[in-house]
Amino acid sequence: MTWVLVIALAAAAFLVAAFVLRAPRRGWEALGAALLLGVAGYAWQGRPDMPAAPKTALETVSGDPAALVRARGRVTKSGIPPTDRWVIVADALARNGQFADAAAMLRAATADDPKNAEAWLAMANALVAHAEGQLTPAAFYAYRRAAQAGPEQPGPPFFLGLALAQSGRFQEARELWQRLLKATPPDAKWRAELEDKLMRINVLIAAQQSGQRPR
Repeated sequence: MTWVLVIALAAAAFLVAAFVLRAPRRGWEALGAALLLGVAGYAWQGRPDMPAAPKTALETVSGDPAALVRARGRVTKSGIPPTDRWVIVADALARNGQFADAAAMLRAATADDPKNAEAWLAMANALVAHAEGQLTPAAFYAYRRAAQAGPEQPGPPFFLGLALAQSGRFQEARELWQRLLKATPPDAKWRAELEDKLMRINVLIAAQQSGQRPR
């Protein structure tokens, strides 16, 4: 019975994305592949008979997959929820920790529109989260494309700085965030968050330089 429900949910998700959200036909193959990956992952690891138990999320960009999606909405100018139908579906996958599936979905979005800055940024975040907080070459490329597609948007430098910091590249992250802070309006809703991250990374750098562990 559980397998019937899983397959039915996957089919329903495909139909909603394809016909309700009107995903372009060229992306149907990627959409189907992402859903099949989810079903395959459940077939490999799923145990419906096992009692529920708390699980620590693998995502390390923010410690919470849903919080990462919300943070992108705060920093970007797209609003919550986003208006891009591809990003909507990918965000739903990311909120459930299905970062590889989300990235696959967003690859279809950027193939359909290479200037989709929000899709590039969401893909970069998904790739970093899938790599457990590490800035991979693929993620760095996606951040760069996001910056090229939206040069005035704060999201790419904000989240690239976060990925750099998580990868231990504190100096690079601080320099990026300092430039971003200078360009940030005083009334920006996320300015305080950026200032807090800069303060924290300054503490990390100071501790690193003194050979002490940060408190």
